Parts: sequence; C-alpha cells; structure tokens
Amino acid sequence: MARLFHRLSQPLQTFSQVLLLSLVWMAANQLSHRFLPVMPAGVLGMLLVLAGLWSGLLPVDWLRQGARWLLAEMLLFFIPAVVAVVQYPDVILSAGVRLLLVIVASTALVMAVTALVVDRCYRLEIRLRRRDSNRKAQMRAEVHGA
Repeated sequence: MARLFHRLSQPLQTFSQVLLLSLVWMAANQLSHRFLPVMPAGVLGMLLVLAGLWSGLLPVDWLRQGARWLLAEMLLFFIPAVVAVVQYPDVILSAGVRLLLVIVASTALVMAVTALVVDRCYRLEIRLRRRDSNRKAQMRAEVHGA
C-alpha cells in the first residue's frame, strides 16, 4: 500500500493524505460523541494518529504531505473567526480587553506546553536511538569478540 502513495502524483497524493486525516477526524468525532463525550474529537483523533504512527500501522509517508499542506493553509481556518470579530464590534468594545487577555494568555500557554512536549519527545527519541545504537554496538562487539 505504501508503494501506491509513492506512485500518485503530488497533488493527488496530498489530497489523499488530507482525506485520510479527515477520515480519522470523522471516526474520532463519532467515537467521541458515542463513547467519550468529555474528550474532544480533535484530541482523540490526534491520539489515534499518534498510536498509528508509534505502532507502525500508519507510516509517516502516508501523512507527511497532507499534514504539511494543512499547516501551510492554516490561515484559511481562522478566517471565520476574523469575520465573526468584524460582525460583532459591540462585543469587542464591551469585552475587548478581557478577550485580548484570554487570547494572549491561552496562546502563551499553548506555546509553552507545546515547547515542553516537543522537548520531552525529542529527548525521548534521542535516548531511544542511543539505546538502540548501544545495543547494536554491543551485539557487534560480541560477534567480533567471540
């Protein structure tokens, strides 16, 4: 199946990967509504994708281009929020400072938590690679020493 994705043209490959990510989100949405109403579908979908990546059932190549495209076009997803702000200036005038504080604080928290998670995952990845490298070196030493 991995060869199929390599044969597709670039736009078709990106489209199929975005479609795959969308299907995962829709499945997570259904699971969330039926079994885990307290967990947002987006979080559940990310956990499903993460589990698939870690288990090897979902190769990174099946998602890379689609995820890059979604990230590159992320600004489009914020246009409805900007339109809502423009449509309700009275809300901005009455609660603008509080909204601004919430936006700044939540953005700072998300950035800090993201940085911590990325740092921890990076350190874990380095530790795992060193452990594998040490095991391979130890096995080579045993083979050559015996």
